[in-house]
Amino acid sequence: MPRALIVDDAAFMRVTLRNVLEPAGYEVEEAENGEIAIEKYGEFKPDVVTMDITLPEMDGIQAVRQIMKMNPNARVVMVSALGQETMVKDAILAGAKDFVVKPFQPDRVLEAVKKVLE
Repeated sequence: MPRALIVDDAAFMRVTLRNVLEPAGYEVEEAENGEIAIEKYGEFKPDVVTMDITLPEMDGIQAVRQIMKMNPNARVVMVSALGQETMVKDAILAGAKDFVVKPFQPDRVLEAVKKVLE
C-alpha cells in the first residue's frame, strides 16, 4: 500500500485530502507544519507528500528543501491556494514534482499523486 504524508496547517484540508487518498488505497499520515512534516517524513517514509506552501514554524518550500536533502528522490506535490505562482516556481526549484491549486477537484489530486509515483 503506497504511503502519503499530508502537510497542511488547516485541519479541514488534511481531512479533505485524507478522504481523497485513503479510499484510493493510500496509507495516510498528517503533519500540521513544516517541522513536523520533516520529522514524520523520516519516521513514516511516505511514497508521496502533499505539501501546503503557507505553514507555521517552517513554510512548505523550506520543508521541501529539507525533505529533498533527506531523500533526493522524494516525491512532493504542492497543494496551495491561487495567487502563489511565484512560490510555485520556488517549490519546483526546491524539488516539488507537481502543483495542485486549492480549491481542487479530488480527481486532480489523485492524478498528480499517481503521476509523481510513476
